[in-house]
Amino acid sequence: MLSSVISRLNDRRDAAADLGEDAGFTLIELMVVLLILAILLAIAIPTFLGVTGGANDRAAQSNLNTALTTAKSAETQNQQTYLGLGTTGTTPQNLSADEPSISWQGGSVTTQGPVSFYVDNVTTPSAGQGIILASFSKNNSTCWYVIDNIGAVTQAGNGGFTKVPAAEAQPGTYYGSVTNAKTCDATDATANGAGAVTNWGAHF
Repeated sequence: MLSSVISRLNDRRDAAADLGEDAGFTLIELMVVLLILAILLAIAIPTFLGVTGGANDRAAQSNLNTALTTAKSAETQNQQTYLGLGTTGTTPQNLSADEPSISWQGGSVTTQGPVSFYVDNVTTPSAGQGIILASFSKNNSTCWYVIDNIGAVTQAGNGGFTKVPAAEAQPGTYYGSVTNAKTCDATDATANGAGAVTNWGAHF
């Protein structure tokens, strides 16, 4: 449609030039072209932003899935425990040796890419039975979470899953997210003041 309008305008200009008149467009013709461009931009920009936001979410989820696969593989080779892969979320970890493409963080993350992790390390039978992974997405400042528990994880004491809902402290793998998160921290499943993660599920 836009190409046909421009083609007609060019034909008119060429005809005017053949008659010896000054070549050019009238104000109305220019306004029509600008109006068409504005309509096209109004349609294209929201679509582009939506695609970009979705891509950011998919990237964060992909990082978490890769991190989970790496952690589960390391846990299998580590006598069925997550202990030794990292401790309270502030200690340097050994997971980067298994998957160097991921930037493993013991604390909070506020940018797209790094993965925050936290291992249950309380001195009870549940120590090393669970790991929390978290990744930040620029789309609506969304924090994506994965919890993987080999067995039931304690929610009491320092080093336990004190901020994880009771249902997600049971054996299994759980996925969740929260938007408008200030930071993304695996040690805090309440999303650091942005509201507790309530949409836990079996997948993203």
